[in-house]
Amino acid sequence: MTSQETLLQQLNALGTATIHEAQGQIGAMDHEMKPIDPTCRMIGRALTVDTRPDDNLMIHYALTKARPGDVLVVDAKGFLEAGPWGDLLTLAAMKRGIVGLVIDGAVRDANTILELGFPVFCKGLSIKGTNKEQAGKVNVPVICAGVNVRPGDIIVGDRDGVVVIKSEDAQSALDSANAREAKEDGIRTKIESGISTVEILGLGPKLTALGLE
Repeated sequence: MTSQETLLQQLNALGTATIHEAQGQIGAMDHEMKPIDPTCRMIGRALTVDTRPDDNLMIHYALTKARPGDVLVVDAKGFLEAGPWGDLLTLAAMKRGIVGLVIDGAVRDANTILELGFPVFCKGLSIKGTNKEQAGKVNVPVICAGVNVRPGDIIVGDRDGVVVIKSEDAQSALDSANAREAKEDGIRTKIESGISTVEILGLGPKLTALGLE
């Protein structure tokens, strides 16, 4: 296993909320971005797609450029009245070794995607089809669900949502997240012993200042 694979494996063991907090509360996509299968987890490096709403030509093109381990990150402009991704693209993506999809938009064929076990994070479902006419761009920086994503950035997804880690910050994000986990383990131990969260977090003075006893 390469050092990069080890890094991704270690990041994948952490929750998206922990990573978001650990890297200074940055990188979290809009709260609407959720998995169609809440039990799935996903991590990989971003293959970005800038596409027009209601058109998936560039998505088909992007699959020809994909490498195993990529996460397809699609800026579909938040358009929810069409599903530019479905079961056939899912099959094609899996054949290419793509490990997940993040789309600022909608998908369809959700039941089949669930059966295939392919992680998909989106803002909604739409049964409406799309065109295959409009130009776009692949492997360029995009804004997806409120976050700037560059090709090669690390994408982590779980039930809570999606977080983006800048490729050059991956190790520091991991170190900070592990430190946060260790700190929270200590807090859990104190809670189990009966100490209140007010005491643990030192919130007494703030509450007193608000006239609360």
